[in-house]
Amino acid sequence: MTTAFFTDRYELTMVEAALHSDRATCPAAFEVFTRRLPDRRPWGVFAGLGRLVDALAEFHFGPDELEWLDRTAVVGAPTLEWLSTYHFSGQIHAYREGELYTAGSPVLTVEGTFAEAVLLETLVLSILNFDSAVASAASLITWAAAERPVIEMGSRRVGPSSAVAAARAAYLCGFASTSNLEAGRRYQVPTAGTASHAFVLAFGPGGEKAAFAAQVSALGAGTTLLVDTYDIDQGIRHAVEVAGTELGAIRIDSGDLAREAVRARALLDELGATRTKLVVTGDLEAHTIAALGAAPVDAYGVGANLVTGMGAPTAGFVYKLVATGDPGAPAGAPMLAVAKRSANKRSFGGRKWAWRALLGGAPCRAEPGAPATEDACWADIVTAGPGCPEPGARALQVPVVDNGKPTPQPSLTESRDFHAQVRGTVGMAPLVLDRRPG
Repeated sequence: MTTAFFTDRYELTMVEAALHSDRATCPAAFEVFTRRLPDRRPWGVFAGLGRLVDALAEFHFGPDELEWLDRTAVVGAPTLEWLSTYHFSGQIHAYREGELYTAGSPVLTVEGTFAEAVLLETLVLSILNFDSAVASAASLITWAAAERPVIEMGSRRVGPSSAVAAARAAYLCGFASTSNLEAGRRYQVPTAGTASHAFVLAFGPGGEKAAFAAQVSALGAGTTLLVDTYDIDQGIRHAVEVAGTELGAIRIDSGDLAREAVRARALLDELGATRTKLVVTGDLEAHTIAALGAAPVDAYGVGANLVTGMGAPTAGFVYKLVATGDPGAPAGAPMLAVAKRSANKRSFGGRKWAWRALLGGAPCRAEPGAPATEDACWADIVTAGPGCPEPGARALQVPVVDNGKPTPQPSLTESRDFHAQVRGTVGMAPLVLDRRPG
């Protein structure tokens, strides 16, 4: 298995040209950032770093890849020889997975030679853009859900690999479980699943009670029964009649969910199923979940509006060269800042450092878990030097790869706990970006 072909041809075009000049061995620094946040988003959530580290370990060109590149004349013989021994040997620093970011934040910095660093652009962006988009949506959803658990159910709306990545990103940001089995196996995300309308319909017209009986017989009274295939009230009565008052849960997937939840809860209580939980699904997202806050709902299931562009607009990360040096310059030698001047796409040159601080006169408590205060002004401070710009500010970038070797990274569970801490610290207040000279 190799991830080297999860890339765009233009990167190999640049490597080929660089090897024919003196640019291939130039020291270079690339930064990943977004120019703007999606509308109404107070911040984004940085996600996918764990997947990226795994993908980097598999980024190599084996005999099959080299043969295909040669046969299709993508690159010439000198470049094929260079690719045959490719291994990223530089440095990568990044925000911790689960960290919050704002527009302009340098969430990841890649330092190495130009050729070896430019080759990673598509791999880096394809992972970080998708995972961070889903994670940002998931964080807002779980914030809106408060203490009520949320199940990730988006696998049928994206490709198979993306479905696994989405389940991981959702769990990072507080989702309780996923319907995706591969995410459960690969990342130990708890799995959950009920049944679809197809199971009820399979028993033919009037067969709802028989369908429920079959499910309860196989899975026990603690299962969750889908009650809205025909008539919700009748479905609830059938469910309790079959499973008894110890029925685990019912699920409603259609209609005016707030109204139906009130009616369902009243009917369950009337039938004696006072401990039966109510799960609602159906095109939910952060705003509709917030509107259900007063409804007697016990859990939510979210799918399309978590994993697709409608609910999880792209993070918009770009991968830009910000500094370069002379060919063969020793490690640590000063580099020249470079930047785009394109209209609406201007970048800021030079390798940068990022910090989080609490400004505005209150004592600075920028560590995760510190409570937010009403007069707090949270700022991501970006500087052109590594020195701490504000007393008590917290450095946001941590080492990820050192001289080509990955550094130990937190587990997914640890990153999930970290995200909960930083989100609780900042709250829903927007982060602001403070660029400080020097």
